[in-house]
Amino acid sequence: MNIPIRAIDEPGIRAPPDVVQGLRQEVAHILHRTSSAFPGAQPVSFTRKHLDELLQVDYYVCEKSDGIRYLLYLAADENGQEVHYLIDRKNEYWYIQAGSLHFPLPGNHQAFHRGTILDGELVVDRLPDGRQEPRYLVFDCLAMDGQSLMSRELSKRLGYFQEQVFKPYKKLLDDFPEERQYQPFFIDLKAMQMAYGIRMIFEDVIKNLKHENDGLIFTALHSEYKPGTDPHILKWKDADENTVDFMWRLKFPLVEPDEQERAEGITEPFIDYDSTPPVELLANYGSNSYRYFDNLHLEDDEWEILKTLGEALDERIVEVYMDSQKRWRFYRFRDDKTDGNHISVVNSVIQSIKDAVTREELLNHSKHVRDNWKAREARDKARK
Repeated sequence: MNIPIRAIDEPGIRAPPDVVQGLRQEVAHILHRTSSAFPGAQPVSFTRKHLDELLQVDYYVCEKSDGIRYLLYLAADENGQEVHYLIDRKNEYWYIQAGSLHFPLPGNHQAFHRGTILDGELVVDRLPDGRQEPRYLVFDCLAMDGQSLMSRELSKRLGYFQEQVFKPYKKLLDDFPEERQYQPFFIDLKAMQMAYGIRMIFEDVIKNLKHENDGLIFTALHSEYKPGTDPHILKWKDADENTVDFMWRLKFPLVEPDEQERAEGITEPFIDYDSTPPVELLANYGSNSYRYFDNLHLEDDEWEILKTLGEALDERIVEVYMDSQKRWRFYRFRDDKTDGNHISVVNSVIQSIKDAVTREELLNHSKHVRDNWKAREARDKARK
């Protein structure tokens, strides 16, 4: 059985530009924003200074899934019918097939949510029987029924989602289990723990995942939702898993023809597209400006594989990692992203690599995080 959506990077029908323009304005209006740019918050990389941050500020922690980040927009179309869109980081809108998803209001299976914006990751769960099941894991809620929640703290935002959307949705599928077969994907609430529950995330949550994991996310409990880079959302990865998104440029060499080529009538210098080319990594400096940052080390066998793809390769966004010899290496293409990481993000990730906090350090630190959290709780209780 195929998964109900074609692929998590193509989860529906891409809305045409004229429709997208209107949808972006709708979302901006709901969120009281003057900008119609992608409103999602972006984390900063976890560095050693954030160990102190966890001691001083209440954070939730959850596993970071290796899926694709989308906002989910619950709306009504011009005829008043229920409609849903997934919004990717390029701010493109993917229309989900009509009638396949339904989010009832509490106590009313027929009524549905509109003007509601969720934040989450679309992943593919691999089930024990070998089937694949797409799942949208919600970790935040920006708006509920036309009311922006971005100024509320995280626990309130998640509380609204759980009571107003998630519980009625689950009850619907429990009451009508035959509807499960028609779902393009399932909705779930990402498992959150207080920041001192890191051991449970590592030893219980991550070990029992049905999809790939990509580290941890810490989100400040009492801060508002902030579009763009948010210093109160921290992305932790093992040191060897920290990656950066660059644009790469392939520098194909101009070569002189050898004897055999001359014999075949090739007498002028030509560009060698066959041999492994030098690769430059370009960092994003904003305003569509890219500048040389460093070189990428590309092995001959890697180039042979890339050539077989039959795709245009030059000037694409690529995710790279640093190997044990401090060389940048190719990990994967990021066609889901319009731009590479801004130079500030690049420097932040490099700082994370240099200043890496290990899993053991996080686990050992969790007792101090708990002690400080409980002390703050006691002080607040005494004040009240």
